[in-house]
Formats: sequence, structure tokens, C-alpha cells
Amino acid sequence: MKTIDCRNMACPLPVVTVKRALEGKGSVGVTVLLDDGPPQENVCRFARNRGYEVSETLSADGVTLVITAPEGDEAMSPTTPAIPEGGCILVTSDKLGDGPEELGRLLMKNFIITLLESSRLPPRIFLVNRGVLLATEGSELLESLEKLGNRGVEILSCGICLDFFGKREALRAGEVTNMFAVVESLMAGGGTIRL
Repeated sequence: MKTIDCRNMACPLPVVTVKRALEGKGSVGVTVLLDDGPPQENVCRFARNRGYEVSETLSADGVTLVITAPEGDEAMSPTTPAIPEGGCILVTSDKLGDGPEELGRLLMKNFIITLLESSRLPPRIFLVNRGVLLATEGSELLESLEKLGNRGVEILSCGICLDFFGKREALRAGEVTNMFAVVESLMAGGGTIRL
């Protein structure tokens, strides 16, 4: 089994590196050295979403993951999306539209609250740029985003964006994601709504 060192790699390189290793000819799995925290979370989520088994070992140098195909199963096809097909919503701001800021914030709040009443929900909502502020401490939309999460909608905030605004520790709704997951979902089809 091949060992790859993804420590000190910036997002989304750890996921991309692991993806390529798992897709290599004859690959039955891989051992990955990672930094603790978001890199570990992102790679684990990626591998498990693809049907791989993941075992984790913590050490002073970070985390070691052993990623293997389930016993008796072949690894999933590289063309299989890591997340289910279907549309998603890409939220790029904490307000909706280009008008007055107060109106934009009110429209965003109304959109999310109204979305809760819809019989058709997107499988995931990606929050990027100032959109990540909607899922952090102090946001008026935390309760609504949590309700969407309870109804099966994945609320995924860009880790780089959270770090840029100094809000990673203030995330209160959903999970941290990376640009690889955002791009893969957008390219999987099913339509995207951009706010």
C-alpha cells in the first residue's frame, strides 16, 4: 500500500492528492500522513463518501489515515461523484442582491426562511466569501440553517473563507468544506442556484 505525505499542504491539495492516489491503476488503498483538523476532516469525508473505509491514528506529527476499499468490494469508479447528484445553492454573500445593504440582508434572511417552507430542498448549500458569515456566531440565520441541516440539507462553509474572516472557531451551523468539494458538486450537474 502506497504512503503519501500531505502534511503542510494548503486546501484543497490533500483531497486532490488522495483522490489521484486512489484512482491510480491497481490501487486498493493508501496510507496518508495529514495535519490534524480540517485536512483530516476533508480527506476522511471525501474517502467515506466514495465508499472507502478509513482508520485514523493520531500522533505527535499529525494524523495517519489508512484508506481501503471495503472487503470484497472494488473501489468506486473515479467518475462517481463524492456527493449525490442534484442541484445546490452557492451563497457568495451575507446579503442578497446589489441594492442597499439593509435590504440585501433582509432579502437573504427571507430567502433562507422561505426555503424552509419549500417541499423541494437542495441537497447542499455552499457558503463562500462573505456567505460564510451566515453560519457563524451572531448570525440571525443560525436557527434556520440548523433546521435546514436537520431536514437533510448539507450546510458547507469554505474553510479558506472562514480563516480569512477569522471565523473558523465561530462556525455554528454545518461543516467546513474545501474548494475541491465545491467544484466537484458544481460540475456534477443537477443545476446550481447562485445567490
